[in-house]
Amino acid sequence: MSLLETCLEKIVPFSEASAHANRIRTSGRIVFTNGVFDLIHKGHLTYLAQAAELGDFLWVGLNSNESVRRLKGPERPINSEEDRALLLSCLSFVHTITVFSEETPLNLISQIRPNIHTKGGDYDPETLPEAPLVKNLGGEVRILPFVLGFSSTDLIRRIRGA
Repeated sequence: MSLLETCLEKIVPFSEASAHANRIRTSGRIVFTNGVFDLIHKGHLTYLAQAAELGDFLWVGLNSNESVRRLKGPERPINSEEDRALLLSCLSFVHTITVFSEETPLNLISQIRPNIHTKGGDYDPETLPEAPLVKNLGGEVRILPFVLGFSSTDLIRRIRGA
């Protein structure tokens, strides 16, 4: 199997998320995070690596193209969900990627039932929509440090010269 095929195997459709989670849960702790991950930068890599260190399997919920447009506007995403999923799947510390179409990953979290749900330091655990669900499922929410100076929105602004 080629390296690219190995990466592509990490992309699990939403319809298979529950069964996949049940298989890997027997071997360790699932850490879940989610986001757009439109233009991967140092902030993303740092955050994802820190999240991966909290458990045995890092599962990334990836916003679909449609949900990104609803969240970020009609000019986003820059990269398609297929391209963003492939890029994430090639990171050694990311074990599974699933695209979801809602604005929040509540339905995906219900399928996966992660041990830990992480978000970056720009989020408040008290107002995070996923926090009550994660806790009700027996998991914990962890807020990881935000890497200052790195954001896809700012990067896009700089590229466009705005």
